[in-house]
Amino acid sequence: MNKKRKLKFKKIYFHPITEFLLLTLIVVILSGILSLLQTQATYNTVNTATKELEPTLVAVENLFSFDGLKFIISNAARNFLSFAPLGMLLMSLIGITIGEGTGFIEALTKRHLSKLPKAGLTFLVIFFATISSLINEVGYTILIPLAALIYFMNNRNPILGITTAFCGVSFGYGVSIFIGSMELSLMGYTKKAALLIDESAHIALSSNLIFIIATSMILSIVGTIIIEKIIAPRIGKYKTDDEFAKTQQYRVIDMEEEDQKQLERDKREKRGLKFALVVSIIMLVIFIYSLIPNLPFSGMLLDMKEKIYLTQLFGDNAYFIDGFTYLVSLVFVLAGIAYGIGSKSIQNDKEIIENASKKFANIGSIFILIFVVSQFIAVFRKTNMGMVLTAWLASLLEHMKLNSIPLILITLLLIAVSNFFLTSSASKWMIFSPVVVPMFMQANISPQFAQIVMRAGDSMTKGYTPLLASFVIYIGYLNIYNLHKEKPYTIGESLRMIRPYFLIISVTWILIVIGWYIIGLPIGPNSFPTL
Repeated sequence: MNKKRKLKFKKIYFHPITEFLLLTLIVVILSGILSLLQTQATYNTVNTATKELEPTLVAVENLFSFDGLKFIISNAARNFLSFAPLGMLLMSLIGITIGEGTGFIEALTKRHLSKLPKAGLTFLVIFFATISSLINEVGYTILIPLAALIYFMNNRNPILGITTAFCGVSFGYGVSIFIGSMELSLMGYTKKAALLIDESAHIALSSNLIFIIATSMILSIVGTIIIEKIIAPRIGKYKTDDEFAKTQQYRVIDMEEEDQKQLERDKREKRGLKFALVVSIIMLVIFIYSLIPNLPFSGMLLDMKEKIYLTQLFGDNAYFIDGFTYLVSLVFVLAGIAYGIGSKSIQNDKEIIENASKKFANIGSIFILIFVVSQFIAVFRKTNMGMVLTAWLASLLEHMKLNSIPLILITLLLIAVSNFFLTSSASKWMIFSPVVVPMFMQANISPQFAQIVMRAGDSMTKGYTPLLASFVIYIGYLNIYNLHKEKPYTIGESLRMIRPYFLIISVTWILIVIGWYIIGLPIGPNSFPTL
């Protein structure tokens, strides 16, 4: 009897750096093919002066050509250095590594966060990640590295901490407990589009406030359940070989001597945390004072050229937006040093720098990944493929005869699909708003609610695309904490890990939006789903 031999093929695991290089090559070749086919689209923008629609033609640009390749080569350094996550990540890591190196983060975690139940810690991470979109995308650069550390020090898998923080920021993007930068980026387009139908239309900055506060809580609760019940069991526990070896060793311990050492450590830690608390309070007072206008030496973080306070705070030239990551990093640096002095965990400045440098040595690979990803995203944007696809989807919606709930649902899904290829909220709304807002108003749906549909569709798929600039931080940190280096976290594996979160939160978003519309609850002060 002949035995059938089964052929076994060894599975190949490409490093994400290799994957992004291959994707860049595919994009370049595809741009050449689409350009040859004269792929293009037209979308409308609202002329502020005439209050009329003006057509804009956008075509796929060929990078598989002499000029295209010249662009790629000559702009490589500029693409890397201007890549937003790079500078923000570097600044946040300086503070976090010093806070870790002095023992400040570990002491804080052990004494306060370790007492929280698992679901409580997860809820806090998701909630802070969700409301972090108040200040653009700082949540990615601060919370992902910090969550990984806190989970690790709390005897939980740091991979789970990374995933939790990333999902919280991405799939709750645009909701918060206060009016933030997203209002300023969307409201202008919403108002201009509304004026096409009603010349007296007024869109207040607070028009979505009630909705975003309520939604931030709902998404945090649902997200906590998804993480704890579905994702955490799949990821499993985290135990290094060294830690496993320690469990196999036995030694005689003098309990009295050990207790005395522990009492001394506790005393030093408490003193160090008091020092850190005093410094943190002082920094917080200075920070708040810097946000108050028209007081002696106040308003340092405001753009005083603007007249409206929220524009002073969140405008394009606001120092608060530009300097927030640096300020958070500075708090970690000063609080960490204060803790080190109080607990005597550091002796001099050289020790601080040496400890921080050791921590930095473990994360060098992420900067190579950032370089490759910055080229991939810059190349894709240059081709205009995302803009063309989004314009097609907006045109498709424009030719549909829909009303009420079907109109809301289809709009939500089309914006969500476009977000896979055009991740900028402002760019999407620039194309969609002249179509969506008038259609909604003609269907007796308010332009304020149209803006809610936009932010819902944007958030639904925000984190499920490698074209999101901050996706590189997520996949980079997964591989930093990956114990099986021969099996790196690929793009596909990284997306598979968060797929349950993506699917359930997407359904949650749809239910919230449709339910809110049916019930007719106010979405902001004097603002409702219908006109």
